[in-house]
Amino acid sequence: MRLALALAALTLLSACEGGGDPVESALRDTAAANHSAVTRETASAEPSHGTGHTAVSAGDQAFKASEAAMHERMMAASGGTIDEAYIAKMVEHHRGAVAMADVALAQSRDPEIRRMAQTVKDAQTREIAEMQAWRPTGQ
Repeated sequence: MRLALALAALTLLSACEGGGDPVESALRDTAAANHSAVTRETASAEPSHGTGHTAVSAGDQAFKASEAAMHERMMAASGGTIDEAYIAKMVEHHRGAVAMADVALAQSRDPEIRRMAQTVKDAQTREIAEMQAWRPTGQ
């Protein structure tokens, strides 16, 4: 960010000396510098076995199974009405959040992350019980 600002300031000063619209010139040069930086970052991303995809980080890998299970269970959850379908899908969504919190609790050593994960686990567990206890109006 500082580099981009410095480049913009230098460009603005040089544009003033050479004529033309200095603001437009500075914007053009800053955009070019930003594009170059993004291109360099993208090019330096480590490809995974020649597939063109970036490698999966250890952090992402830790959550891969719980995310996949949550999405699969959410897709399979259903109900006869919008209300019942909502409850069924949200229960699975919350179970996924609990599973991800369990991963963080098992693997993170950061006290703040562990605190947040426990808070999520407690809240989502309570909400699962609340949703499971829900019954359609009139029953």
